[in-house]
Amino acid sequence: MKRLGLIVLTLAVVACTATAQLVELPGTVVNHSPASKGKYLGSPSICILPNGRYVVSHDYFGPKTKEFETAITEIFVSDDKGISWRKTATLRGQFWSSLFCHKGDVYIFGTCRHHGNIVLRRSSDNGESWTNPYNAENGLIIEGEYHTAPTPVIIHNGRIWKAFEYATHKVRKWGRRYSAMVLSAPVNADLLDAKSWRRSNILYSNPAWLGGDFRGWLEGNIVYDRANKQLLNILRVNTSKGVGEEQCARVEVSPNGKKISFDTEKGFMPFPGGAKKFTIRYDERTAKYWTLANTTEADKLVIKNDKTRNTLTLCSSEDLVSWRHERVIIAHPDVKYHGVQYVDWQFDGEDIVAVIRTAWEDNEGNAHNQHDSNYILFRRIEKFADANYK
Repeated sequence: MKRLGLIVLTLAVVACTATAQLVELPGTVVNHSPASKGKYLGSPSICILPNGRYVVSHDYFGPKTKEFETAITEIFVSDDKGISWRKTATLRGQFWSSLFCHKGDVYIFGTCRHHGNIVLRRSSDNGESWTNPYNAENGLIIEGEYHTAPTPVIIHNGRIWKAFEYATHKVRKWGRRYSAMVLSAPVNADLLDAKSWRRSNILYSNPAWLGGDFRGWLEGNIVYDRANKQLLNILRVNTSKGVGEEQCARVEVSPNGKKISFDTEKGFMPFPGGAKKFTIRYDERTAKYWTLANTTEADKLVIKNDKTRNTLTLCSSEDLVSWRHERVIIAHPDVKYHGVQYVDWQFDGEDIVAVIRTAWEDNEGNAHNQHDSNYILFRRIEKFADANYK
């Protein structure tokens, strides 16, 4: 009987493995949650530690989660360059977060829930365990309603910088409630101490912008414009009509981080995939800015720009103004149930390593929709700057 049970179990494992192989995915699975669970996978972020370990985080959203109360983020690590992944931690009260390394430690910076306090945690053992932001001396940075996404944390002018959005507004609708702001702290400060962080002024948006088509700005990227020697917060822009050329908003940040300002005449600029979340990073080796964007060809647009996420394109720029489409990384013809979105990534030598919030079919069928992702995937883009590489 024991032998028969072992044979049945072995056959079941083989059958399960064979079934899993029927679904071709555009990356390595970090985590998976089928649509039937009602727990969708969001906000992936990736960090490369000094010892070469990859650390990845993501949160959960959807009807079967408590994202509006105590949100959940999980941490995964890979010690074999992304071939396999292991979960190390579950963080309660962490959402919309970015990972970054500083002085040998890894930090995760975001909110405690959907529109919650700004919180920061530290791991001093390579992502295995994390501090708890229970008060202002231990990572509770600002209390209130705030918004952000896994966008860059950078060091510039002796300070660490991260963009957030103030989410308290008399208009409570999505988009309209978000106001641009920036946080910064001295590089040698105790980053878990709230007193170390300086908040800029808050910039409210105006629905009259873009000829009355403006709906909201959010998910800002801190980027240093080397040509103009200007620190910028470059934000995703959402419009009411949601069609036509996609744009970003360029907010200028003062050197000390106290003041941000926006020129409504010159601040809006064309940007590939600007209606969706994006990450911009500068590469010293190529002297270019790079992004992974959800691009859309105008003649193929079947739903609004911000909901078209089935194509992921690598783009570059020498000046943060003109962007070149280098190559398509992932594409699927279906828009309704397929999304490769909210990509966070890092340079790794000649490669880019990325984590992707992915809506794709699994053994149960399709994802809930293109937005409600059922996978977090890892993807390596080899020799990203080689124009001859396909």
